[in-house]
Amino acid sequence: MPNEAPLNLLLISFTFPPSGGVGVLRALSLAKYLPEHGVRVDVLSARNAPAVGKDPHLLQQIPDSVTLHSCWTLDLPFAVRKGFKRLLAGKGSVAAPAATGTGPAAAGGGGLLRRIKQAVGNLLLPDPQIGWLPFALPAARRIIRSRAIDAVVITVPPFSSTALVGKLRAEFPDLPIFLDFRDEWLTTTLDLVMFNKNDKARSVARQFEAEAVRAATGVVMVTEAAQREIRNRYPQLDPGRVHCIPNGFDMTPKPPAVPTNNGTTVLTYLGSVYGSTDPTVFVEAVLGLPEAVRSRLRVRFIGRIETAAYREALQQLGETVELRGFMPQAEALRAMEDTTYVLLITRDPINVSAKFYDYLGGGKPILAAVHPQGDVRQLLEQTRAGWWADGSDVDAVRALLTQAVERQPRLQQEFQPDPSRIAQYHRRPLAQRYAALLRQSREGTTS
Repeated sequence: MPNEAPLNLLLISFTFPPSGGVGVLRALSLAKYLPEHGVRVDVLSARNAPAVGKDPHLLQQIPDSVTLHSCWTLDLPFAVRKGFKRLLAGKGSVAAPAATGTGPAAAGGGGLLRRIKQAVGNLLLPDPQIGWLPFALPAARRIIRSRAIDAVVITVPPFSSTALVGKLRAEFPDLPIFLDFRDEWLTTTLDLVMFNKNDKARSVARQFEAEAVRAATGVVMVTEAAQREIRNRYPQLDPGRVHCIPNGFDMTPKPPAVPTNNGTTVLTYLGSVYGSTDPTVFVEAVLGLPEAVRSRLRVRFIGRIETAAYREALQQLGETVELRGFMPQAEALRAMEDTTYVLLITRDPINVSAKFYDYLGGGKPILAAVHPQGDVRQLLEQTRAGWWADGSDVDAVRALLTQAVERQPRLQQEFQPDPSRIAQYHRRPLAQRYAALLRQSREGTTS
C-alpha cells in the first residue's frame, strides 16, 4: 500500500502446503492475501509434518513475495501415527473405555494396555506435535532477526505451538505476537478431538493456554462463541486484546444451482470424519428412513475417516453411501457442483468447521446436523444458507432428510441465501481485517 510502510510478518503454522487438508487453509489464505495490504510474509512450517494428504497445487496460490521456511519435527508419518493411535485405543473403537479397576480387563491385558496408553499419552502433552518446538524455536528466532520481522502470528492447532508465544516474548519483549486459534481448545476440542483427556492432559492444556494468552499481544479466535470463552476464562485480560476474525472461503460465490440427478437427491460431505463430526446419529437417521425416501437418496463422503468405528457405521448404509477418501481441494470443491445439498455434521457448540465456509461459497443448500445452541446454527440462519436439525436427535435429523428428499424441488425454489452476508466471509476482506490488526499493534508498540 503506497502510503504505509511495509510490515514484515512471520507466520508460524505447523502445516502448510504442499500438505493438504483444511488445517492449512487459514495460513494459506493469510500468505496469499496479506501482501495485497502491504504485508511481506515469511512462513515457518514443519518440513515433515504429518498430513492427511498432499495437495501441491495449493502452492500455486502463494505469491512470489512470500518466503517459505521449514524445519524438522520429531513426529511419525501420518499413517503410522494414526495406526499407533488405533492400537492404543483398541481395535475398531473410537476411544478405549477406561478400566474401572476391577474385573479381568483391569487385572490383565486390558489394564496393562490402558496403562501403556496413558504413559505414552502423557509423554506427548499437550499433543504429539510437541516434537516440533526444539526446531521451530531457533528457526523463528533466526527469521525474526534476519528478516527484520515486525509482527508474528502463530496459528494453532497443534496446540503445543502455543509454547512459542512465551519463549519468543522472553527474547523479543516488544515484538507484537498474535496467537491465532483455529479451534477453541479447553471447552470443546479437548473432549471431542484430542487423543488424551485425562486429568494431567487437562492440567497441561490449561497451563499452556494461560501462559500463551497472557504473553500474547493479542488473541484471535474464529468464532464469536470462542471469543467469549477466552474473555470469560481470563477476566483479568483486557477484552480488547481478544479478537474475532472468522474463517472463510476462497472462491467466487456461486448463485444457487439445481443439479440434474434424475430424481436422486445427492448429499455431499467434505472433510475428515472424527470426534466432533461423529456420523452415528446421521447413520441411524438414514437407516430409519422409509424405503421410498431412502431409495432416492445418495450420500458421498469426501475426506479421511479417522476411525474404523466411524467407517463401519457409514458402511451400514450400503448402496446409499459412497466413501471417496481424501481429495485435493480443487477436486473436492468441484464435487459440489453436481450435488443437491452439502452435508454438515458437528457436535461442537463453539467451533465452526472450515468446510462450512466452503459450502457458503459453493452456493449449494446446506443440510446441517448441529448443536442447537452453536455458532453454526446462528450462521446458517443469518446467511439463510440452508436448514438445520439438532445433531443429537435422530428423529429430527430423519425429518430433515425426509423433507430434503420429498420437497426437493420446492426447497430449491425457496432457497434464497443472503449474498451480502455471505460475501463477508471471503478470505480477501478477512485478510484485510487481519492486516489492519497487525498495523494497529505495530503503531501501539511504537507510539
